Amino acid sequence: MSLREKLNTAPRETMARTESGGASEAYKALKGRIHLKLVDKFDLAVLETLPPERLRHEIAGMVERLLQEEQAALNDIERRLLIRDIQHEMFGFGPLELLMADPAVSDILVNSYHRIFVERGGKLELTNVTFNDEQHLMRIIDKIVSLVGRRIDESSPMVDARLPDGSRVNAVIPPVALDGPMVSIRRFAQIPLKMDNLVHDLKSLTPEMAAMLEGLCVAKVNMLISGGTGAGKTTLLNILSGYIPQSERIITIEDAAELQLQQPHVVRLETRPMNIEGRGEVSQRALVRNALRMRPDRIVIGEVRGAEAVDMLQAMNTGHEGSLTTIHANTPRDALARLENMIGMADLDLPHRAARQQIASAITVVIQALRLPDGKRKITSIQEITGMEGDIITMQEIFAYRQTGIGVDGEVQGYFQATGIRPKFADRLRSFGVALPDAMFDPARRFQ
Repeated sequence: MSLREKLNTAPRETMARTESGGASEAYKALKGRIHLKLVDKFDLAVLETLPPERLRHEIAGMVERLLQEEQAALNDIERRLLIRDIQHEMFGFGPLELLMADPAVSDILVNSYHRIFVERGGKLELTNVTFNDEQHLMRIIDKIVSLVGRRIDESSPMVDARLPDGSRVNAVIPPVALDGPMVSIRRFAQIPLKMDNLVHDLKSLTPEMAAMLEGLCVAKVNMLISGGTGAGKTTLLNILSGYIPQSERIITIEDAAELQLQQPHVVRLETRPMNIEGRGEVSQRALVRNALRMRPDRIVIGEVRGAEAVDMLQAMNTGHEGSLTTIHANTPRDALARLENMIGMADLDLPHRAARQQIASAITVVIQALRLPDGKRKITSIQEITGMEGDIITMQEIFAYRQTGIGVDGEVQGYFQATGIRPKFADRLRSFGVALPDAMFDPARRFQ
């Protein structure tokens, strides 16, 4: 995007909120005048050659001079806010920049140009940030999608994109969106969570559960992480992938790249949607098939959601042990049912029993993640697939979270507990040098 295009993305009147609340009409009018003068005074040919930081400095200096010419009655705080707002419009995503800079915000949900919600601590809250109008919101959407070479218009009213920091963006515009353009941003953590954070800070699972999951990764046990939207599936997948030995070649396959693997031998693949002519699509199934030709030790799929489930299960069954993936499901049993339905999408006409045998032989452990009503995330169940009895896949629960009630402050109360069953995979872990003490499976022990 050229500098002139960046400058022209700023609306004639600003909508940016000040730190004390909404922007006044005088503030809006002043910013509109300053913006017009900036476009007239800048030598764009020269400024386009400057590095971004130098360009920001030049713009700040020019705004200061223009404010002196205007003899604007602004204090130091208001001047800084005005410069910040203009820079956000030109180089960032307008009013969303303030929300993107807040590390506590995990999701940004633009329901309309004047109603923007964020998620903090697992709970949604309405912000005082607004856009000026629908046209201003559309300009920011166009700016976002153009960064990744996508387009959005009436003929293609939905788009998935990824911001430079890795955050996922979904935008929907009319005629599909009835109430005007909408944007959903799933934030990308700058500092990835570690298992210690889940155990000690967030209380999402116990140290015993964490030790067992680490052992499962080391012992190359295939695992499926199940859960609903925002339950922390990708976060857990990212943490577990960190236990894969440095010597192994890992191939990741995602719709929008989110995983932050630290191993030296990682190959990252990402799907591509079809173009306006309906061509050029690269699906997850195509990437999984291609990954098998790339000599992977393990395959990590961000989320399985379609016919690629067949190729994923075959990979798990044919030497690519220790592979990981996530799936949207409410319970471990539902996760297996969804996998079976996905196998049906591949048009292989497999009998139900054959499909279930594929699942039972490929996957050993199902981990269920849940976002509770108070916004906290918990690992509510870890179950082992033990085989088949007739046409039914048999499972046994190793650890569970028991909810006992809700406190007066709305906080969910409960405890973690082992079921008393010693898993069959304990022998495999022992062969990899991971010993699980019998005491960790004692059902008498409870953890808050």
